[in-house]
Amino acid sequence: MSWANLLPTTPVIFVGRRSRPAGYNALMEGMLGELGSLVAIGLFVVMMAAVEFGRRIGRRRYQTDKESLTEGLSVAEGAIFALLGLLIAFTFSGAATRFEDRRHLITEEANDIGTAWLRIDLLPAADQPLVRELFRRYTDLRIEAYSNVQNEAAVEARLEAAAVLQAEIWQRAVTGVRSPDASPGAAQVLLPALNSMFDIVNTRDTATRNHPPLAIYLLLGVLCAIGSMLFGHSIGASRNPNWLHRLAFAGIIALSIYVILDLEFPRRGLIRIDGEDAVLMELRQSFD
Repeated sequence: MSWANLLPTTPVIFVGRRSRPAGYNALMEGMLGELGSLVAIGLFVVMMAAVEFGRRIGRRRYQTDKESLTEGLSVAEGAIFALLGLLIAFTFSGAATRFEDRRHLITEEANDIGTAWLRIDLLPAADQPLVRELFRRYTDLRIEAYSNVQNEAAVEARLEAAAVLQAEIWQRAVTGVRSPDASPGAAQVLLPALNSMFDIVNTRDTATRNHPPLAIYLLLGVLCAIGSMLFGHSIGASRNPNWLHRLAFAGIIALSIYVILDLEFPRRGLIRIDGEDAVLMELRQSFD
């Protein structure tokens, strides 16, 4: 008995694509992804206000009790700024790692589709034209799915259409490898390639939705505000504190958070991975 005869005619395992969850992911994609620049600007304004608030508190305390202005403050500042720096470093590192992973997955998908395309030659000659046409349509949908992520409805429609094509490609391939006109070992070579081509879709979808918990970003915001207050309090003894120090402090941290958000959502800001789609586009052109 041929191994291909044991296979299902429909890819139950492969096509079950999970829909994008609402709630948390919608908030992350919408607020932090789409409005990353506004989030950074808002953080900058909050930090500047917190610095001024802390400075006024420090100024009043200095006028009433000069000696106690800095008592215990260095310990608190050290702990909070160390935690803030550590959190920014880990968040930045994680965002950069996920950014690279998403780039590599695009290339991996192009390789999987290209490998499966070449192995269509193992099917009977009469079945090859239809399967190749399905591959062209499938690759077009995979490229278009991520071309405009702001339109969630269009993205969902293209992903669902690609899932339908997965089922049809699998069914045609299983039927083809069972044919006596198929090349020897076609099932063992073509079907695992299709398996990889379908699996990478869920892998990319999961990687796209993989973000740190929202609590991490909230904690970052709270630490930035508290750190700004402590910074302002420490300069409360000065009658005319340097504005450049305040702007540099708030600006650098806000810019760091903006870069983290841009890396975390690489199809919505200035840092983008759209250029990696050229690999899939070049592959699609080679199909004609």
